[in-house]
Amino acid sequence: MEKEQKHHTPVGPVEEATGGDGVKKGRRQSSRESNRRGQEDSRREREQSEWEEKIIQVRRVTKVVKGGKKLSFRAVVAVGNGKGQVGIGIGKAAEVIVAIQKGVSDARKSMINVPLINTSIPHQIVGKQGSSRILLKPAAKGTGVIAGGAARAVLELAGVGDIMSKSLGSRSPLNVARATVNGLKELRTFERAASLRGITLKQMLN
Repeated sequence: MEKEQKHHTPVGPVEEATGGDGVKKGRRQSSRESNRRGQEDSRREREQSEWEEKIIQVRRVTKVVKGGKKLSFRAVVAVGNGKGQVGIGIGKAAEVIVAIQKGVSDARKSMINVPLINTSIPHQIVGKQGSSRILLKPAAKGTGVIAGGAARAVLELAGVGDIMSKSLGSRSPLNVARATVNGLKELRTFERAASLRGITLKQMLN
């Protein structure tokens, strides 16, 4: 009897360690759930990484109300994915962070599509907003973004890699940014111009 007990004593723990199906299944389920969560997190990170944000201007604004002045912040934010989509938004709040968040949400509501040819724009155009005007000219590959301030932020977020620009009017950051967006919005591809004229692309080029 003592030999049988010695022979059968290791069977119990071995079955619990190796033959326990519940333990193995539990481990597989936990690994699958972790993989799914990791995939979902990576997808969210990719979606968020596609959109970039740049703060163009943050100003402190005062509003005269009954009993004194009310202080708040105004943030001008540009949002783009670098693939031909860009937008500008304005946010106002008592805190800077909240104003930036409102500006980002406002910018995503006013997205425009920019027609690009390789890394430049299809043709020359002048964007206008109020007393601000900005000249946008296509450039050869390797030129880079020749622009400053608000115009550079908008062009880079739109995915334009080679362009020349010149501010011709007021240099207010908000108006310059809106003028740049106005110019990019008015751009047309050759196919679009030919369809508007009612002719083929070959006829227009000839």
